[in-house]
Amino acid sequence: MPQDLHALLGDLVIANRILAHEGVLDDFGHVAVRHPERPDRFFCSRSRSPELVTRDDLLEFDLDGTPTDPKGLKPYLETVLHARLFAARPDVKATVHHHAPAVLPFTVTDVPLRPVFHMAASLGGPVPVWDSRDEFGDTNMLVDTMAKADSHARALGGGTSVLLRNHGASNAAHSLPALVFIAVRMMQNAELQYRSMSLGTPRFLTEGEIRLTADMQMSERPLDRAWAYYRARAGYGGI
Repeated sequence: MPQDLHALLGDLVIANRILAHEGVLDDFGHVAVRHPERPDRFFCSRSRSPELVTRDDLLEFDLDGTPTDPKGLKPYLETVLHARLFAARPDVKATVHHHAPAVLPFTVTDVPLRPVFHMAASLGGPVPVWDSRDEFGDTNMLVDTMAKADSHARALGGGTSVLLRNHGASNAAHSLPALVFIAVRMMQNAELQYRSMSLGTPRFLTEGEIRLTADMQMSERPLDRAWAYYRARAGYGGI
């Protein structure tokens, strides 16, 4: 196994553990990363709670969500969600789908989730909401078919984040460290926006502030610092 792929798969396990430790993921939700040498392939765990994911749980998939070697393991029912995000967005290298409790109020009301503090600038403007009923009527509310996954990817568009009506959220980024940063800050922004609304109308970031701040935060130095911090909090620190 090439060393960069070996390291990337280790980071995928760590990203699962970090997002579980930070409360973005619980017993459900999942993280995926694109193959560094095969853009038509990606890796995701078998169906297992993120806090328990190990290297042995990781499977390789094509962009239809089909495992190249199932190894007798059962994948997540929503693996195709990641497959079609990677298919729609060649720039995306890592994805997560979650049900962070702080985010859920913005999936069950018409209040837009918007960046309200600078560390959440990577959310972009108001986060779009994907409603499966628009195309599919009543469903089991999982993104478990190609058609639903493609619709979900269209709702994400060129951004980093999308809410799923009465369900949860998905995030996409150019790396696992960036993905962790965006998902955690999305949760924190939701908490802060909700609390601020009890005091009055929040002051949101301007379009210019969002663009300039997100560009800075998605660069190497801030992401290296944040990734080291979250790794340490999840028990993967070092001296």
